[in-house]
Amino acid sequence: MPRQAVCHLGHRLYAFWERFRDDFRTTTRDGSDYAYHYLSGLLRMDTKRHFAGIGREAGISGQNLQHFMSESPWAGPAVCRRVQEELKATPALTAGGVLLIDDSADEKAGAQSAGAGRQDNGRLGKVEMSQVAVLLSYLNRKVAQGFWSWIDGALFLPEGWFGTSHEKLRQRLGVPPERRFKTKGELAWELIERALAADLPFDLVGFDCLYGRSGELRAKVRQAGKLYMAEVPADTQVYLDKPLLGVPARQSPRGRPPSAVQVLAGEAVCVDSLREQVPWHTVQVRATDRGTLCDPFATRRVWTVHAGEAVEEWLVMREEADGKHSYALCNASAKTSLEQLAWGKCQRYFIERSNQDAKSELGWDELPAQKYRAWEHHLALTVLASWFIAQTKYEWARDDGRDPALLRELDTEVLPALSVANVRTLLRAVMPLRQMSEAQATDLVIEHLLNRTRSRKSRLKKQRLLKRTVAGAT
Repeated sequence: MPRQAVCHLGHRLYAFWERFRDDFRTTTRDGSDYAYHYLSGLLRMDTKRHFAGIGREAGISGQNLQHFMSESPWAGPAVCRRVQEELKATPALTAGGVLLIDDSADEKAGAQSAGAGRQDNGRLGKVEMSQVAVLLSYLNRKVAQGFWSWIDGALFLPEGWFGTSHEKLRQRLGVPPERRFKTKGELAWELIERALAADLPFDLVGFDCLYGRSGELRAKVRQAGKLYMAEVPADTQVYLDKPLLGVPARQSPRGRPPSAVQVLAGEAVCVDSLREQVPWHTVQVRATDRGTLCDPFATRRVWTVHAGEAVEEWLVMREEADGKHSYALCNASAKTSLEQLAWGKCQRYFIERSNQDAKSELGWDELPAQKYRAWEHHLALTVLASWFIAQTKYEWARDDGRDPALLRELDTEVLPALSVANVRTLLRAVMPLRQMSEAQATDLVIEHLLNRTRSRKSRLKKQRLLKRTVAGAT
């Protein structure tokens, strides 16, 4: 462990924030101090990372912090752009980068938060009242100990949010009036487009099944000159030989003649049906803390059809440790080796790692605010926290390396990399959390009881208004 660096970890966090502080200033106000306290709270606190909790920890007004997050007009996307600029300026990250697209659903108590609605929540495994984010992560396994971080994201707004029934709610929550309904796939492409516009160095884009099965999304990445590794469901239809495409001949003098290009000849099969028709090979993908990731893989060239075009792709199949099989389509060249395809197929683990770290370690799912702007600001500061951890882990590994003698002593090829939790533990040691005095604890309890009383009074007032409205209508 770099002892000197650990001692200066608090100074490192402050210097890190100073690089970004201009992004939190507006023409009328400097809110950068609030950004520092919020960032510090996300990184150091374990629970209650809400406005009041972070305010108490920092010794500032929770209401002022809430105003900074929910009302102040600083631009959250600008913070993400600055993170991407730093990424691009890091010499070690100029090759071997992978972009990973995924979404993250957070359960909500009601429908009064921006984007909340009954939608699929993968974390809960069911349809539930949730708020869904489409997220972009960056991964580079070619640098010391690996590098991964969130770098961008977008809030998914269900189509119902754009109806007249939600007009007042959109206005109250500050949903931009120019915002229009976009599918998750369209939001994913916008994130990738922004990365392309920023000239980020990456070689591959990874998708899970929700995004990978979109022929349109794969086509856009392909047309942008980038490779993709797109997970697809087991019932995905492919062709073993190039299908014949064309406009069908007119069969009847009635109606309009056919104009859309269709498959005229060629038999489609499910990717799952090909498992028994191809040879499987065990591939050692990478060394891990738990041993070696070594699974059976199989590949085959197949054809898919989208928007009247037949495209040749790799079908990459993997038998997981639990015996289940997963499938992906990849537009790599026909000369790509099995080892390269297997490596690409296994990169999605790291966005799951990023999402889990953001929720369990960085307070991503603890946002209490309802407004659209608060969501964007919370995303920006969570991205910043993720980037701070990634940079710290990378620079410590780069500067201090691994002790060869320890590798020999433990008879291992790999020593564990620092985790997000490890860095947070060290940060709390050099920046201890505040301990409340008896008087402060008493004041906190009194404040809590007063807030409960005010909340009850407000609910009773709404109930009386509702009763009068119903009585008047009858």
